[in-house]
Amino acid sequence: MHDTADLIAETYALGAGPWTMTPVTRGALGQIWKLSGGGSSWAVKELLFGCDEEQIRREAALRLASERLGIASPRLMPNRRGAYVSHLPPPSEGSHVKLYDWIDGTRADASDPDVLDWFGRTMALLHRAGEGESAMPSSWYERCPEDAEWQELRAKVRRAGLPWADALGRFIATSARELAHWVTPSGPGDLVTSHLDLQPQNVLAGPAGPVLLDWDNAGSASAERELARALFVWSGGNEGDVEAGVRVARAYRRAGGFAVVQGPQSFSMLFATALNYVRVQAECAVDPTVTAAQREFASDQVVVSLGRVPDPGVVARLCAALDR
Repeated sequence: MHDTADLIAETYALGAGPWTMTPVTRGALGQIWKLSGGGSSWAVKELLFGCDEEQIRREAALRLASERLGIASPRLMPNRRGAYVSHLPPPSEGSHVKLYDWIDGTRADASDPDVLDWFGRTMALLHRAGEGESAMPSSWYERCPEDAEWQELRAKVRRAGLPWADALGRFIATSARELAHWVTPSGPGDLVTSHLDLQPQNVLAGPAGPVLLDWDNAGSASAERELARALFVWSGGNEGDVEAGVRVARAYRRAGGFAVVQGPQSFSMLFATALNYVRVQAECAVDPTVTAAQREFASDQVVVSLGRVPDPGVVARLCAALDR
């Protein structure tokens, strides 16, 4: 990796090395590396499935607008040409990479009342920074697979002989149909440009306080639906404490957040993303055009995701707690 490290340092004008790259973690869309040299460190995100340059421009613009409102996040660094994404030529496997500040810290404790209050305020600021959006959200947040799509995918998985084929079939016959009932298109009334991946694992407790990471998904969303999804996730999902969600909602309102959860229909984004994530990971797990490592990662993600499908009963309890 020394040649790749030196190439990235040259692309971003980071100075003389020697430079080294160490793998840190793998996410659904990319591999994170720590680039170190000359007494400094940077976070490199290698995009494993190509890149959308317009999406990256949205990410950069929202991050900058949020920074002006006081939201701490790693800087997305431009390269020598002023671009926020770089295409590395062979022998670096033709990867696309982004470069960020490296932040030392630990994962934020989602049970800490101060962290919950911080997150509620931060989400309100994000929605203020992103007001005025006119584009409709991506279909990822607005629709989910129809039964024919599920059945086609199930047949592929069974032919591949994957051990979770029967579990996927049960999911398609039960939870997928139940949750799909609540997945509907957003209205135009409360659209914002926002982060769209507001999970505790994307918050780092840094030396100066919480830092919001992973802005890759930034785009249009219903503020109400993003709020509902975040309240479910930050209250611990199916195994959590709805009072944590109530605390986040109160902090959101105190900070000027304007979205309000109306009922189970507000969780359309939560249900759509859960269903779509199972679908895309199952598709990747049987895709002969990706690497064996990518198929293995996707297969593991299907198993994990099937065990975390949102429970409508928990959603109902959270709605009742928010109405108090």
